Amino acid sequence: MRRILPLLSSNHAGGRSALTCRYRCGDACFHEVPNTSGNEYAGDVIAATLSRRSMMRTAAVVTVATAAGGAVMAQNAPSAQAAALPAAGDARHGGPGGGADGARGLRFSPVEPNTADKVTVPAGYTQNVVIRWGEPILRGAPAFDADRQTAKAQAGQFGYNNDFLSLLPLREHGRQVLVANHEYTDEVLMFKGYDAANPTREQVEIAWAAHGLSVVVVQEERKSGRLTPVSRHWLNRRLTATSEFRLTGPAAGSALLRTSADPTGTKVLGTLNNCAGGTTPWGTTLHGEENFNQYFANGTSATDKRYGLTAGATERKWERFDKRFDAAQEPNESHRFGWVVELDPYDPDSTPRKRTALGRFKHEAAQPRLTRDGRPVVYMGDDERFDYFYKFVSSKRMKKGDSRAAREHNLTLLDEGTLYVAKLTGDSPQDVDGTGKLPNDGEFDGSGVWIPLATGDVSHVPGMTAEEVYVFTRLAGDKVGATKMDRPEDVEPSPRTGRVYVALTNNTDRGKAGKPGADEANPRNLNKHGQILELAEHWDDPSADGFAWRLFLVAGDPEDPATYFAGYPKETVSPISCPDNVAFDPHGNLWISTDGAQLGSHDGLFGVATTGERRGELKQFLTVPKGAETCGPIIQDRRVLVAVQHPGEVDGATVEKPASEWPDGPGRLVRPSVVAVYRKDGRDIGV
Repeated sequence: MRRILPLLSSNHAGGRSALTCRYRCGDACFHEVPNTSGNEYAGDVIAATLSRRSMMRTAAVVTVATAAGGAVMAQNAPSAQAAALPAAGDARHGGPGGGADGARGLRFSPVEPNTADKVTVPAGYTQNVVIRWGEPILRGAPAFDADRQTAKAQAGQFGYNNDFLSLLPLREHGRQVLVANHEYTDEVLMFKGYDAANPTREQVEIAWAAHGLSVVVVQEERKSGRLTPVSRHWLNRRLTATSEFRLTGPAAGSALLRTSADPTGTKVLGTLNNCAGGTTPWGTTLHGEENFNQYFANGTSATDKRYGLTAGATERKWERFDKRFDAAQEPNESHRFGWVVELDPYDPDSTPRKRTALGRFKHEAAQPRLTRDGRPVVYMGDDERFDYFYKFVSSKRMKKGDSRAAREHNLTLLDEGTLYVAKLTGDSPQDVDGTGKLPNDGEFDGSGVWIPLATGDVSHVPGMTAEEVYVFTRLAGDKVGATKMDRPEDVEPSPRTGRVYVALTNNTDRGKAGKPGADEANPRNLNKHGQILELAEHWDDPSADGFAWRLFLVAGDPEDPATYFAGYPKETVSPISCPDNVAFDPHGNLWISTDGAQLGSHDGLFGVATTGERRGELKQFLTVPKGAETCGPIIQDRRVLVAVQHPGEVDGATVEKPASEWPDGPGRLVRPSVVAVYRKDGRDIGV
């Protein structure tokens, strides 16, 4: 029988430690929710900004065709009510499987919930640490020495708190290119005797160098899934809080983006708080700048514009060492963060670009798919309580091949197109009571429309210019009545079915006095466990104006009636809380990493079937060490990669008093790292 560990008690949203809240997001959960707009959060009136043509298309009868089978779905005007989203594959469930039984790709014995200070993997699997914080990757970078660390050394070493991961092919035998985000620094766990009230310049500059992105070539062991870094490879690269980035797209050069150091409004130093991301079909990587607000001091209502800038001094005190982090001196500098960054990992001399056409908010991730005629569509979530879900549809087609002309063209794809925000309507609003009880039709489901915000230099939002829409995208979403969601984080389209899956991590403010209550897409008040939404675009066309949706998974203890696993019998599924990053394996299964799980176990990685008789069967694949979060999952045929972020980050922990011994044992510094997991017999994962 499955053993449920005692519930953790925490005053912090999602079960995070106070230390994590302090350094990762600037205690966002203790601040007032930035979205105080009065827009409808579950209304059934389509925003007035929709064109007459969009209204007619929404009212039409449409067909949702997926790789799992064509099914007809009626769409009624004008309320945009839709029939239930058709099941992906056979909706009938066979008997629940146990042990190593399961869908192809998920045939492993699930890991039990636990609090072990290690990465725990299934029987028959093993692991290796691929790369740790501080390992040298550039020529001339020294070996890591925590007692003698310098900013110059860190700028040539793997950064801190790895999050999003991408592996790209390389025309060198057995080698791939690993790209990693470095979301934030926790100075208390980096420096001995750290004085938070008085950081030194060297400590601040080390932190600047530990942020950003890493590109490092990795070598695979032929007979297993083991990966090791190739230090000093010519493609290896570090991008930090002081590297040069370019602003591109329709808002580039805007007066809202100009500073005293950059009167052109096109050149930015650094990228900050890079959380999840995406990999493009043309061989670049996308990186979402998330909780950028916490780095800027002395914010006011005039400089903030609903993004949560710090009113006084910041936690890290960077404003003491560079005026660009002081909003009172440089009110536009914060506008230059909160974008999606595009990086070309194959060109170490290229300048990464911040794509303004994709809007500015707390980007958790950005994952593209292509329309039938080859135009990229990027899905994006804004990781904040009661904020929105977006997509961008490019007006340009991707060119195939890796010629110089094709690569140069494809690096312009995300600069021209239309930015949209989602409005969802449930089809059983009368049945939603905030407890998580299923509606009488047996599913949380409904329809939705994509509301256009801006196309190029044309705004579709009354009272806002196009530049204002891109720079203050949250305000644009407020004005058009977008649906307030429970922290939309990572978004991933299925490469097999085209269905889009949105991780909604949690929202413990839902239903509190003065806050929006439950709706069908966000059906639980005081929601501490989160849910995953499944979306099907009309005609299976990523550029469509409308979609059908349903909740694929409502997280929590399966013994809790207010949980749902796509209708699968809950007796043998693993408990899961706070879904964060998501990814697909080669078999079409969805893999989910968690952040701040509130069920007594450490965070972990889970696989769940999305089609067939076992649709909804969820199995835990691994857990991470004490205080850590599971990030950046990659699932290949022979290996699973995870980024183990902020191990040992629990209240009271310091360098002198570590809360974890991972990854190198007692007496060694706790270090965020990337881990590869693979079968001992060398066979494929989960088969």
